[in-house]
Amino acid sequence: MLDINPETVCFIIAKAHEFHAKEQVVIPEEPLSPSDDWALQVLADHADDLTYRELKSTIDDLEPDQQATLVALMWLGRGDFGIDEWESALQQAQESLNECTLAYLIATPLLADYLQEGLFQFGYSCEE
Repeated sequence: MLDINPETVCFIIAKAHEFHAKEQVVIPEEPLSPSDDWALQVLADHADDLTYRELKSTIDDLEPDQQATLVALMWLGRGDFGIDEWESALQQAQESLNECTLAYLIATPLLADYLQEGLFQFGYSCEE
């Protein structure tokens, strides 16, 4: 069972698609430095982007348990966990939450696709 409204996830998916489709958005496959702040550095370049701000605001407004659900959905859609491992994914996501969660999500190049696949595995679709 999801602890987040699927419509909210669909909005995030739409904004993530829009954000990542922009030509000036460059997110490296591998961080240039071993530190975890690479995602924050990349996203700092987009602070004035309206789509980025909408995406950031929506994710920031989620309760911590909903942010964890979003991370676990991304992992599920990426294939890191199967639907039968949902509780484990959710627990790991809750334990992993920190001040970089937003940057981690937005800096994932295929975020929208992963979230869409995760929703699909729960029987939801963003198609109207």
